Amino acid sequence: QVQLVESGGGLVQAGDSLRLSCAASGRIFSSVYMGWFRQAPGKEREFVATITWSGGRTYYADSVKGRFTISRDSSKNTVYLQMNSLKPEDTAVYYCAARSRGSYYVPGSYDYWGQGTQVTVSS
Repeated sequence: QVQLVESGGGLVQAGDSLRLSCAASGRIFSSVYMGWFRQAPGKEREFVATITWSGGRTYYADSVKGRFTISRDSSKNTVYLQMNSLKPEDTAVYYCAARSRGSYYVPGSYDYWGQGTQVTVSS
């Protein structure tokens, strides 16, 4: 029922910023959590941030706290990830996802996924 499309990735230098967008189609209920995950070469897919659709409560991985900000615009059915002070270790494919069950930081808790957008941070 939900389709997700990410955009905004690119190649930047360490210390720069990027803003990722996730456009959602289909019906999104107020109980849904929208999240961002990332997967680097040779690494498992890991939790980055999530937000509740109705109340806007946010949760972040320790590795991005203070640098990344997740937000939403319900009128546009869009979720954003503002990434500041980027580091080479942030290089990964970033995925948008919609959660329906389980813990918010576990990939298996999310039922819908976008195709991902590449973020590359050079030193």
